[in-house]
Formats: sequence, C-alpha cells, structure tokens
Amino acid sequence: MTEKSSKKPLVIVVAGALVDADGRVLITRRPNGKEMAGLWEFPGGKIEKGETPEQALIRELKEELNIETKGTCLAPLSFASHQYENFHLLMPLFICRRWWGDILALESQEMRWVWPKKLREFDMPPADEPLVSMLRDFL
Repeated sequence: MTEKSSKKPLVIVVAGALVDADGRVLITRRPNGKEMAGLWEFPGGKIEKGETPEQALIRELKEELNIETKGTCLAPLSFASHQYENFHLLMPLFICRRWWGDILALESQEMRWVWPKKLREFDMPPADEPLVSMLRDFL
C-alpha cells in the first residue's frame, strides 16, 4: 500500500525532553495567540537555516526557558512524523538531563514537571503523542 504523494511543505522542528533529577519531564503550554494554543508540548521550535537540530534546540531552550546546555548534553531519542492539514511535520526529540541556569518562562508559558507515566493526562498536539510512549518506555 502506498500513500498518495503530498505537495504540502515539510516543516522541521526540534523538541527537547528536559528530565530532572527525579525523572520528571518538563512540558510547556502553548500560549494564546500561537497555533494550537492551550496544548502542552515539549520545549523546542523551528530549525533555522544553517542550524543543526542540536544548535536549534540549544537556541530555543535559551530563548524560551533561559537555560543553557551543550550538544554533548543532548541525546537523540526518537522522532515524530505527522501530516497536518497544511504541512507535514518532522520533529526529532532529544533527551536533556544537564543544563545551566534557572528555568524561567520567557514567553509567559505555563510549565509543569510531569512523571512520564502521567504525560497522557495532558492534551498535546498530535505530533507529540507518539513521543510520549517513547519517553514513558525509556524513562
């Protein structure tokens, strides 16, 4: 069985599962005014031209959460590939257990530290949902 070819643009974003010393994962709520506002997600964002996924995640964590990390602190875990109505999303997910600085919601987003087995209790974008199972099994 083959899928029908899609002319929709490919959007590549990167996500990070920040894991604290207790094994909880940080999720953030998409603020009002953004697409899919109110849904919970893993921090991250679009990869800019010339960036690697690791560089993009390091930049996004600084811009969104005021923390710094290094590429050597990011471990690739999985990826999501999801067809939305107007585009196809490809999203690598990295685990990060080491960062520097105090986490602050620089975009006024709500944040929560959640046990991996409780992640399903939060409404997430469809692309994030398969990553929850991967995290739960890994952690």
